[in-house]
Amino acid sequence: MVKSREPFVSLALYHAFKWSIVSPMLHAYFRGKIYGEENVPQLGPVVVVSNHASYFDPPIVSNCVRRPVAYMAKEELFEIPVLVQAIKLYGAYPVSRGTADRATIRAALEYLKDGWAVGVFLQGTRTPDGKITDPKRGAALLAAKANAPLLPVSLWGSEKILEKGSKVPRAVPLTIRIGQLIDAPNSTNKEELEAVTQKCTTAINEMHNLGR
Repeated sequence: MVKSREPFVSLALYHAFKWSIVSPMLHAYFRGKIYGEENVPQLGPVVVVSNHASYFDPPIVSNCVRRPVAYMAKEELFEIPVLVQAIKLYGAYPVSRGTADRATIRAALEYLKDGWAVGVFLQGTRTPDGKITDPKRGAALLAAKANAPLLPVSLWGSEKILEKGSKVPRAVPLTIRIGQLIDAPNSTNKEELEAVTQKCTTAINEMHNLGR
């Protein structure tokens, strides 16, 4: 049975973190502009797909879609006793460095079954300009297996937050655009997964091209 909502404790933690830290920083420090919030379903599973250019992207995306988004996290973080429970409550699930193993896929599918939004960076790794040039089919595969729609999100400007060698975020302007829902593939057929992946890529890159 698919649930329609994340656990209450995760929602409470999400809102506490959002309104005390992420939202004030996004709007006051980064002068963030957000478009398309009305496109986000607030109930039920959804696969949030976006471009990726900064370590700051996961909390920014989660803030802008107005609900917790479960992302993969390095498995080493789950070995820290003080940290492990908190990141689990926020929806993080472990992934082995350099792999996308079956356990990781199962974890993502469990979150979707429990009514979460699961976040996937469409290219898998950060890109220097925020554009997607080599998308992977993993997000479409999750959507097909969970029968969950995909929500394309574009982050513009986040690649400039941290300069090489710097640990202090720069006050650069950010623009986040949220597109229309894209239906899940009807099967896990390679061609169909590829078609939906390209549809997500086109939607994200077109929003990114709109700039500020």
